[in-house]
Amino acid sequence: MWTLGMFVAGLVALIAGAELLVRGSSKLALSFGISPLVVGLTIVAFGTSAPEVAVSVGAVLDGRTDLAIGNVVGSNIFNVLLILGLSAVITPLVVNIQLIRQEVPIMLGISLLLLVLALDRSLGLWDAVMLCALMVAYTGFLIVQSRRETQAAVDEYAAEVQPAAPGSWDSRLPVQLVLMAAGLGLLVLGSQWLVDAAVVFAQSLGVSDVVIGLTIVAAGTSMPEVATSVMAAVKGERDIAVGNVVGSNIFNILGCLGIAGVAAGATGLAVPESVMNFDIWVMLAVALACVPVFMTGREIARWEGGVFLLYYVAYVAYLILAAQQHAALGAYSAVMMGFVVPLTVITLVVALLGRKPAPPSGGH
Repeated sequence: MWTLGMFVAGLVALIAGAELLVRGSSKLALSFGISPLVVGLTIVAFGTSAPEVAVSVGAVLDGRTDLAIGNVVGSNIFNVLLILGLSAVITPLVVNIQLIRQEVPIMLGISLLLLVLALDRSLGLWDAVMLCALMVAYTGFLIVQSRRETQAAVDEYAAEVQPAAPGSWDSRLPVQLVLMAAGLGLLVLGSQWLVDAAVVFAQSLGVSDVVIGLTIVAAGTSMPEVATSVMAAVKGERDIAVGNVVGSNIFNILGCLGIAGVAAGATGLAVPESVMNFDIWVMLAVALACVPVFMTGREIARWEGGVFLLYYVAYVAYLILAAQQHAALGAYSAVMMGFVVPLTVITLVVALLGRKPAPPSGGH
């Protein structure tokens, strides 16, 4: 019970810390005249991934690199299969044309890059520096590109990210700096509690750090993305629901693993064999699955969301069976690979061929 309490407290601290950091830094940026669109593309997007960064860096400093790698790979799988799946079940999600043409290929390319970097079973210091440099370049590219945005896109972000009203409590510089400092403090504290609790869970359940990272920690640190995407779907802001997930997945690989790898220094991040043999391929397959799903009429239908949810349940079931070396593991794997996966691929291809092209739409 004590460990569970520490885990929940860590989770609450991470989410509250991310919220305070986003509020303080976005109000500060807006006070300096930076556009809501740029703030939304950078500070808000990074803020929802702040728990992943805090936990990954905390795990590395604690000497548990398995947890850091598992957290990022698990979060990316969780984001697409569970968050997009759940959001699409609530309401079919419109997929913006820019996501199909630009962000999804970038997510896929970065996932492939991670696979190549991990082939030697390690992410070295220079690998991490390259990932950080790519994150800076990608952010700069988004800011430059935002200057050519349509007015509708600018208005949408302006509604999402509003400057502090004159005279309001968060309009003063000292308050904004205190919010940012408190947010960072809570992120550090929450990540430490979450990592400590996760290690105890792993030991008591008899499973490895990496399995806990791929499941419990990944789900926990993705809660800001869950809240953002589900609320956006409920409100009808359906492209924000999809964009948030794709953007977070890009930042998780470039930012989280980049920063965690730099924190690890010369020792680098060791990539667990189980992740290299299975989980990283699942992450890549999930990124690849976005392409036909997003292109079918430029929306994620309810049934496609349902398929995503079922696949997440199947993935977690596999991890549990594998961790316990269960006798049913062989039969389960055979059914998934020989029947379920091919059937899904055939269904998606038929849906892709059978749907009429979506009418051209504006947007960003």
